[in-house]
Amino acid sequence: MQHSARWKTLLVWLALVASLLVILPSLVPARMANGLPDWLASHRLVPGLDLTGGSRLVLQVSRTDIADERLRAGVETIGNALRAAAVPYGDLNGAEDTIDVTVTAADRIDAARQTLTGLGLGTLSEPAGGQFRIVLPASAVEEAASAASLGAVDAVRRRVESLDIPALLVARGERDRIVVSMPGLTDPQRVKDMLAQVGRLSARLVDNSMPVNQAIEDGAPAGSEVLYSTGEPPVGYLVKKDDLFTAVDVASAQPAANGEPFIEFVLKGDAAERLAAFTRENSGRTIAILLDGQVISTSDIKGAITDGVGRLSGDFDAEGAANIARIVASGPLPAPLTIIEERSIEPALGTTSVGTVLLALVVAVAAVVAFMTLFYGVLGVIASFSLFFNVLITFAALALIGVPISLSMIAGVVLTVGLAVDASVLIFERIREETTKGRSLRDAIAIGFGRARATVLDASATMLIAVAVLFVLSAAPVRAFALAVGIGLLATLFTTFTLTQGLVRAWLGRSHATHLPKGVRTGLFDRLNLRFMAVRNVVFLATAVLSLVIAGLLTLGELRLGIDFTGGAAVEIQAKSGEVDLFDIAARLADAGIEVLDVDTHGDPRRALVRLTSQGEGENAEQTSVLVARGELEDAYDFRRVEVVGPAISGELIDTATLGFVAGLLALVAYIWIRFEWHFAIGAVIALAHDVFFTLGFLAIADIEFNVSAVAALLTVAGYSLNDTMVVYDRIRENLRHFKQMPLPILIDDAINRTLSRTVLTSATTLIALAALAVFGGEAIRTFALTLLFGVAIGTISSIYIAGPILILFRLRPERYRPGKGGAGTAPEATGNNG
Repeated sequence: MQHSARWKTLLVWLALVASLLVILPSLVPARMANGLPDWLASHRLVPGLDLTGGSRLVLQVSRTDIADERLRAGVETIGNALRAAAVPYGDLNGAEDTIDVTVTAADRIDAARQTLTGLGLGTLSEPAGGQFRIVLPASAVEEAASAASLGAVDAVRRRVESLDIPALLVARGERDRIVVSMPGLTDPQRVKDMLAQVGRLSARLVDNSMPVNQAIEDGAPAGSEVLYSTGEPPVGYLVKKDDLFTAVDVASAQPAANGEPFIEFVLKGDAAERLAAFTRENSGRTIAILLDGQVISTSDIKGAITDGVGRLSGDFDAEGAANIARIVASGPLPAPLTIIEERSIEPALGTTSVGTVLLALVVAVAAVVAFMTLFYGVLGVIASFSLFFNVLITFAALALIGVPISLSMIAGVVLTVGLAVDASVLIFERIREETTKGRSLRDAIAIGFGRARATVLDASATMLIAVAVLFVLSAAPVRAFALAVGIGLLATLFTTFTLTQGLVRAWLGRSHATHLPKGVRTGLFDRLNLRFMAVRNVVFLATAVLSLVIAGLLTLGELRLGIDFTGGAAVEIQAKSGEVDLFDIAARLADAGIEVLDVDTHGDPRRALVRLTSQGEGENAEQTSVLVARGELEDAYDFRRVEVVGPAISGELIDTATLGFVAGLLALVAYIWIRFEWHFAIGAVIALAHDVFFTLGFLAIADIEFNVSAVAALLTVAGYSLNDTMVVYDRIRENLRHFKQMPLPILIDDAINRTLSRTVLTSATTLIALAALAVFGGEAIRTFALTLLFGVAIGTISSIYIAGPILILFRLRPERYRPGKGGAGTAPEATGNNG
């Protein structure tokens, strides 16, 4: 036993020393951290964009463009194949995923069938009247999009790196998307402009065989097509389809100026030789330079171009020339990209957020330490010491994982500060209860830790299930929050049953105490003996009335949905001087043709939050609205924060939020059903639904925007509510085994009263931590904290006045409870898993 204890102690101190080493590079100045060994300095905590300021773009390969390109290529392939096989045809056209072609010679239908089958483009139908239909497989688009996305990561990185953005990060995201993070860059418009073009450069010979107007009216001759310039108004050109050279043949490109800006490019060896031979034989003709299918420059061939150097001049300024040069030099993208999400925040706003959230974390920890010390004396000091290492281990684990530290992560740590003391309170209250039964302090400590273990595990498991569902099925900010809470909970389990237990035993060994410290002041709850179930009908009636009111509010649309679910854009601006003029802002944007949802100051007369409605015109419509809004307002206002959510993201968030909530609910119910009885599972679900429903009502009444953070808060409220309910249910389960003749209302009252000290203390510490987050955490996280603050309060009430009475409603009786159900705790001495 002693040998095992020594190994456990050694493990604890090794973990703590390792955590200190991991976190050390993040605590010292960067200059000192750079002097540390690479294996140590590589795990430095990196703040996220919401803490440092900057921009984040989420790009997606345009499946529509890929499908159109596949259809165009299929039509061209079929036409070439039939001509090569000497099969006469007509009416060759494609739409969506089908291509139709009519063979005009009846004796060549078999040859056409054999030719089309050999192409392997898709499913070939039997001809009707000589008409064949080829259905292209839908999977081909997804495969092409996935391949294009994989290649686009490097292409995007090459292109954006040419802008010399410090700490740029380009990575592949979920669903074959590309994430571009740009710390310190508040306005990513230049990046968006560069990524808006695929960059397919080519040179073609202008076809002078007929006037371009005739080609537009009668159709271009074979081997040629009509293309247009980029200027206004666009000018048409009849050009050959064969490329003289493409972007792949360009060795370098750079902007230059000689009165007017232009781009000078150099071709690679083989391409330079081909161009020299071509220009030698075609003097006097015209070459058109194309970029993404549009003519950007034309030049007459005056003689052989032997050095492979060319010049592009056109309708662009110096910045445009620089951008085109970068696009050409970096190479083309594999496919067109669409910006489906943008998050930009001013560095000053991010720095303010860092200070306020860190202040909230310090205040939360200090308040919890003071609270625990006040009620538990030396035991509270021990719990606070463990809490410090809990936070240390959590940040060390986040550093090892290497994820950027975001506001939502710090919020998760602040929440776990409140939750972490729950295990200590459960154990200390069990120890105190055992001493009131006449046990020695040494035995009470041993039994207290042993009997509280199951409740701690049950309570932690419910929360871990909730955060696991959040992590798997939610958006990035919510996953960051779930990751921090999950790590914090695991750290709590580790520190509670190793460090806290070891320190309590060490204190007992050194002090030789025989009684609880005088600083333990929670015995005052023992004398209350409140009759909670006596007012259950009144509570049910009040709950029903309030539920009807909330249902009315939600039905009337009083819940304000954020752009995360509706799509659109949110822009936070600050007046360069004086106060914002809401009417002027709305009028300017309306005159520019932008549909404004609302403009509000949110308490600060110098700032305004402008919400633009979803344009419903594709993924780039919101981007266009923000660009126009910036042009209209930037003369009088600074843009502090920009958030743009396209239809693809908003639709997914609705689906994942719904799926996540349902999946989390089912997982939690299954866990409770297995651990307890079906009565308890139903009771917990009803209590959970009560808490979520009332929290939605709070959001509607308080006019708080319902966004992804609110969904995270709701699921956290659900996990916390079940955590609290588990403690009460655990004691009810114990009472059911011990007092089989006790009337159920009295039995439940006894269980609630015995856990009341733990319920009050844990809720108080959690509420203190969340209150610190709400007061000191700043505007970026206040909504999240307020939602949790209300949810935790209503969850505490429901664990007493909803979860307990539901068991009476379902006529739970001791004789219906199956002893042995729920794992540990079937014998009297092994039960008592509460606080």
